[in-house]
Amino acid sequence: MADREKLVELKNVKVSFGAGRKEFVAVKNVSFDIYKNETFSLVGESGSGKTTIGRAILRINPISAGEIFFKGQKINGRISGALDREIIRKCQMIFQDPMASLNERAKVDYIVSEGLFNFHLYKNEEDRMEKVQKVLREVGLLPEFASRFPHEFSGGQRQRIGVARALVMEPEFIVADEPISALDVSIRAQVLNLLNHLKKERNLTYLFISHDLSVVRFISDRIAVIRNGVILELAGSEELFKRPLHPYTRALLSAVSQPDPEVEKKKKLFVYDPSMHDYANDKPVWTEIFEGHFVFANRCELEQYK
Repeated sequence: MADREKLVELKNVKVSFGAGRKEFVAVKNVSFDIYKNETFSLVGESGSGKTTIGRAILRINPISAGEIFFKGQKINGRISGALDREIIRKCQMIFQDPMASLNERAKVDYIVSEGLFNFHLYKNEEDRMEKVQKVLREVGLLPEFASRFPHEFSGGQRQRIGVARALVMEPEFIVADEPISALDVSIRAQVLNLLNHLKKERNLTYLFISHDLSVVRFISDRIAVIRNGVILELAGSEELFKRPLHPYTRALLSAVSQPDPEVEKKKKLFVYDPSMHDYANDKPVWTEIFEGHFVFANRCELEQYK
């Protein structure tokens, strides 16, 4: 991976809410890199800190400690106005709840165009309308939908409007926060194929946030498993499925539904118990155990995994 270009870098990032005795640490000492043109997935249960990390990269949530870099430039804390504008334009987000993230009083035409207006990314009115219609077609919506309001659409269609709004800015990096959790199963594959297609067509890089490992396997180049704000394992997509090391990763994988009913019947669920780790004297550290395969474990556990 050394020769690949790093687009996003997180170094010892901590995100906390509240202060003093009421402080809640949502993300603890997280470090990882996202390379250009890859889909990097964050997987974990609800409340594990996945979305918080995505929002921290996009400067929606301020970080309490650590550093975040985009294309080698530090983007956390106070930055110049020019860099802030570049981040807003180059880094976009597809939100989890398509209804809450769309302005219900605005028509689709305005919702998709808002970024174009703010950054004046069009020559004239005709050019702006053309860009909106083109991006609506790209996400599988009819251009005439531009004159409607969000409440006139289904959840799946609303999510496509959210994808169109992100794409019209011609970003380099997209945080996709559970972008298909609100969609019907029949449409999910279409949207995943669309995201993969757009990645190739537009040279996009994704941080894909999900709790569904079967989805993540289909779309990811690398996967990081997170629990309670701590990344426990990180590996290439197929490597993680072939050789899961951390017990929590194994527990998540054992819960993935199998399409074969006979296999599903015989399946044994593995329940993760945090008390199985003895970290009293031997503290866990983030270690590269095989090439590109990292795990959070102490010395005794590392010996077992090897």
